[in-house]
Amino acid sequence: MSNGKGHSVGRRFSAYPLSPSLSPMTSFLTPFLTQRGRTALLYLLPTATLAVAVAGVSLTAAAKPPAAPKKPTNAAPTFARDVAPLVDKYCIGCHTADAPSGGVVLAGLTKTNTLMKNRKDWEQVASNISSKHMPPMGMPAPSDAEREKLVAHIEGLYSAIDCKINDPGRVTMRRLNRAEYNNTVRDLTGLDLRLSDDFPSDDVGYGFDNIGDVLSLSPILMEKYLSAAGKIAQATVKAPEDMIAGRTWEGSKLAAFGGFDAPGTEGRALFSAGTVAVPYAFPLPGKYTIRVKTWQQKAGDGDAEVRIEIGGKEIKTLPVSATDSRKPQTLVVETFVQGGEQPVGATFTNDYYREKDPNPALNGDRNLFIESIEVAGPNNVDTATLAKLAAASPAQTRLFAPGKSATGETERARKILRAFALRAFRRPPTLAETDRLVSLYGIARKNKESFERGIQLGMQGILASPNFLYRAERETGETRDLTDYELAARLSYFLWSSTPDDTLLTLAATKQLHKPEVLKAQAKRMLASPKAVALTDNFAGQWLQLRKLDRVSPDPTQFPQWDESLRSAMREETRRYFSAVVREDRSVLEFLDSDWTYLNGRLAKHYGVTNVTGDKFVRVKLSGGRRGGVLTQASVLTITSNPTRTSPVKRGKWVLDNLLNTPPPPPPPGVGELPDDAKGKEALTGTLRERLEKHRADPSCASCHSRMDPIGFGLENFDAIGAWRERDGTAAIDATGTLPDGKSFDGSGQLRKVLAGKKLLFTKAMTEKLLTYAIGRGVESTDRCNVGDMADTVAAKQYRFSAVVEQIVLSEPFRKRRTAPGDIIAPKRGAKTASIR
Repeated sequence: MSNGKGHSVGRRFSAYPLSPSLSPMTSFLTPFLTQRGRTALLYLLPTATLAVAVAGVSLTAAAKPPAAPKKPTNAAPTFARDVAPLVDKYCIGCHTADAPSGGVVLAGLTKTNTLMKNRKDWEQVASNISSKHMPPMGMPAPSDAEREKLVAHIEGLYSAIDCKINDPGRVTMRRLNRAEYNNTVRDLTGLDLRLSDDFPSDDVGYGFDNIGDVLSLSPILMEKYLSAAGKIAQATVKAPEDMIAGRTWEGSKLAAFGGFDAPGTEGRALFSAGTVAVPYAFPLPGKYTIRVKTWQQKAGDGDAEVRIEIGGKEIKTLPVSATDSRKPQTLVVETFVQGGEQPVGATFTNDYYREKDPNPALNGDRNLFIESIEVAGPNNVDTATLAKLAAASPAQTRLFAPGKSATGETERARKILRAFALRAFRRPPTLAETDRLVSLYGIARKNKESFERGIQLGMQGILASPNFLYRAERETGETRDLTDYELAARLSYFLWSSTPDDTLLTLAATKQLHKPEVLKAQAKRMLASPKAVALTDNFAGQWLQLRKLDRVSPDPTQFPQWDESLRSAMREETRRYFSAVVREDRSVLEFLDSDWTYLNGRLAKHYGVTNVTGDKFVRVKLSGGRRGGVLTQASVLTITSNPTRTSPVKRGKWVLDNLLNTPPPPPPPGVGELPDDAKGKEALTGTLRERLEKHRADPSCASCHSRMDPIGFGLENFDAIGAWRERDGTAAIDATGTLPDGKSFDGSGQLRKVLAGKKLLFTKAMTEKLLTYAIGRGVESTDRCNVGDMADTVAAKQYRFSAVVEQIVLSEPFRKRRTAPGDIIAPKRGAKTASIR
């Protein structure tokens, strides 16, 4: 099944073996790696959805949308009388079955019994006629009154159906994406571990990477989750035994830390003065033992010497007597270390090389070889002291706080694990779920491991559970309001890309969050939080396609001023601009045009602004009319260009896609692309505009390019990396254009004014984009009545960004969900779970 964006919408989980070597801290999982063991694990951890993630279940969404009501009885004669004659007069000539313009065939579709079957085509007809993209210039066109009549009847027909359907839509159970996983772990533990940076990249649907239909779970990702669960638990909870540190780097593991490869050794060779230094985090102050295994290639009348260092400071310098790689020497030093991350190094201090000494015994080349470096300690610290030091960590103190009032260890463990599960599952765990988590704690205690180790195992169970990895919403088989806890999760992942905080969970527990005034107040509070930067990184980064900036590579011969500092400055300007609109609750129309931005010295020089210097970004008032809004920021201008030249087509398409939400259809098969200067010099004659005019002369290209190219021409004063120019080579820039609706402009300033005049169209477009991001699914036809109403309300509230967010969180698609029987199939306990379809 496809979502229409080139992505599969069914969720697939394949059965696969789990390797017991995935995480040393998850040894408790080893007995569950067989098929029978997986069934046991289903019992130990939350059952219904864990079967999907751990047992290898194949699950495909099978929800059926509610049946549409019957068409209004007066639709047929109205369409036949008022619409079909206009379509026959102005459209059929170019949209025949033999050579359909844009691939759309309208011949034969004017019969009333085809209206629902061919809805997509008719909605495109209405959109193109309303925007005056059709009929193309030079062809007979309907009058404004005829356009209005035609569009009103087509849109009215479908709206009459859609707006009567009480369908909030169905959201596929969503896995946490990489950004959400990192943020959630940070807010649960207080530790910014960023473990998901090592996860496979997330798929994208409808322009965003938080769409449930495309967030699949692969075997390798499940392995990463299990490994990460152990790392998070160990980083958060310090068992006394964890405080006794020890690590050894040897052989190839030393390769990244200095020295050279050399025959006869797997370690590192130091042929002249040099150092092999490994990074190490000393867990606490104390005495540590450093061991360096080494040998020398002897030369001269002395031995090689090794200076052992911590943090770049000498601990001790020792001679090396061993000369056989098969029998290296181990140098040992013990020293007090304050703690914290410091490199541990071995430095060759007395290189020697001579080849023409009168005394042959003095000739030779002295070299040093480091086979391994080991750190152990702290030494001679009693268990009680270690436990006290472990408990002092802020993350552990916060985690253990709920257990303070407990009278026994098991009750204490229950309270700690239940409180953590509440925050991790984003709802209270059931009694059975809590019992299973406490049983994991009990496994460690039965093995005579510490209380802290037991909590670690319980945490791993929570962090490996689909109740944590997935944002599950209860399936009831009917359309329903979300629970307060489900609303808290939707709200927090929408605005923060993270788990609900204590305020949201308290409001959910008291059943207050679903109240409209409470929802609005919480949205306002959350937008003011520093965590709302997630909207910039994860919504704006994808809506404005800012993430693509990391992948562009302008031609260095044509743009020698391009470098990484300029790329970074471009990205930061757009990030700060979007964040300011959110933080200051400015009008969303300022994304189209404004008189301010953020610049540092590097970007100011690129823009020709003279009063900004240094690396610090400052707010700048723009003058001259060249720039304003996001469209003329260098980040957007660069990602919409080719490596060697600008692309009016890409720039125009970017506006249609992202600012107006009126994307052109894909190009017809076989239509060639305008070559870059570097690719096809023989085919390139005239200015870029003239070449595009020739390209647009092809009737199969004209309909779409008449919409895209004029917008791009208005931005031609900006080169391929966003710098202002008056000429393209020897030709003067022609930045004039005329849109299909007849509006003309000359240059970027007038283009921005034209676009800013499309206030409601842009507001609907942005609302639809933000709604898609908020609910994790594409906008459907039944949502568009909601989107239209939301946009009208936003306009009445001066287009404030908070008004868009407020309308989304109050909307039915956000507050409700449609479910259907059979969406989630939970295996019966003891049943085979290798494949459930």
